Amino acid sequence: MTDPSPGPEFSADQLGATLERMQRAFLVGVDGMTEVWLIRHADAYRDGPSGPDPGLSRLGREQAQRLGQRLRGLRIDAVYASPLRRAQETARGLAPQVQSDLRLGEARFEICQGRLELGEPAIGVVERMQAAVDDAVAGHSGGRVLLVTHGLAILQYLGDVLELAPGGFHFFPALASISVVRVADGRRRVGSLGDTAHLEGMVD
Repeated sequence: MTDPSPGPEFSADQLGATLERMQRAFLVGVDGMTEVWLIRHADAYRDGPSGPDPGLSRLGREQAQRLGQRLRGLRIDAVYASPLRRAQETARGLAPQVQSDLRLGEARFEICQGRLELGEPAIGVVERMQAAVDDAVAGHSGGRVLLVTHGLAILQYLGDVLELAPGGFHFFPALASISVVRVADGRRRVGSLGDTAHLEGMVD
């Protein structure tokens, strides 16, 4: 077996400068950058049907508690949430003050032959989510804001941030998961997707 060919030669200074440019491109450590945490509500389904606007299940309450423990000690400038009960109950475990925002509501959908189909245009979901994000960023520039919302709404918004065509993002955020978008100077960059480290070891 022959030794692999050596890679390109560069100095430590060149590497450092390149990595710094990459970090700036992805808004890491950029002055004035706002972190937007998109949090999907915790479970509201495990205990069975409970009407059109269910609150959290037993499992969901534990997930929300885990989520709150993970955020403890972090600077949080504001929490916004969909007005639906499952989002409100999740959000109330994260901060003493929660602002309701209709624009964070779930995308309307239908179930046809076992498949879930959007009942409103994807661009409409993206536009209302973007408007909610824009207002949160404008009110807390350079801070950290939490938006507690729903799976399909998060999916459509993140697909837009990643510049993917509707239906082209093969991802769905888990219950009580965290996805982070960095925003600065009109630019948006995804920092993390569907993080559920705080739920590790839970038993359904």
